[in-house]
Amino acid sequence: MTRKDRCHFDAVLHSFEDACVTLPVNALLPVRTLRKATKSSRKYQQIAASIREVGLVEPPVVARDPSNPGTFLLLDGHVRIEVLKDLGIESVECLISTDDEAFTYNKRISRLSSIQEHRMIRRAIERGVPEEKIARALDINPQTVRRKFRMLNGISDETIAILKDKPCPMVVFETLRKMKPLRQVEAAELLVNANNYSAAYASAILAGTPQAQLMEGAKPKRLKGISPEAMARMENELARLQEAITSIQETYGQDHLHLTIIKGYLAKLLGNARIVRYLMHNRPEFLTEFQVIADMTSTLPPEAAA
Repeated sequence: MTRKDRCHFDAVLHSFEDACVTLPVNALLPVRTLRKATKSSRKYQQIAASIREVGLVEPPVVARDPSNPGTFLLLDGHVRIEVLKDLGIESVECLISTDDEAFTYNKRISRLSSIQEHRMIRRAIERGVPEEKIARALDINPQTVRRKFRMLNGISDETIAILKDKPCPMVVFETLRKMKPLRQVEAAELLVNANNYSAAYASAILAGTPQAQLMEGAKPKRLKGISPEAMARMENELARLQEAITSIQETYGQDHLHLTIIKGYLAKLLGNARIVRYLMHNRPEFLTEFQVIADMTSTLPPEAAA
């Protein structure tokens, strides 16, 4: 490493101090106020149950208050600190941030998907953690833990790969399990393309699935108020929708490239005063449309891009 490289390396600033510090809970100054409804929320109860059962997993993040030595600003972990106060815990181990900007925390959270949660529960059970302990930590009943443990039984690997980071509730996988593997993949793609992971939408896909694509032993589809003719139309419409989505996916990249080139070309044309004058006098409707295209910042409709 050259001297110049060492100087550059030494100039890199650390985001946190090297060691955690144990601080009195009451000495931490919050940078925001929790809503009154927070303590009655499901999320608060789950965090409280987790802390009671396994302790604090992620330490709060604080920053030294430069205007008041010996005090600390609480940047991240407001709910955790409130739970500790309720539990009567007087001190907590904290990470010390070198930056007092709270905006960066909790703004890029990767929410835990159902499949990721399933894998964590499965790994814990395989390591010998009792179901009851997991249930208490997650504030759910042991039966739900067992359902989450078995959630992917009967689900194809391809379907799991498609939905591995998607916010699918557990009941969606229970619906997909009634379909044959190939239909599971098609259904997963429909969920992703529609960005709709609700149980109702999964049930609608199941209702539009031909009997031949259901698992053996699956009960015939019986939806109140829907005639066999309407069911057949639903199956045909879902099939056409799948074909249309596949067709769009195959040409989307090329179409988007063409639109980008066209947009750049029109913007260049409109930069020529002679062309603009000609269009204004001879084809004013073209000029208006060309300007709209040249000013586009997204290929989405205005209401979708907002």
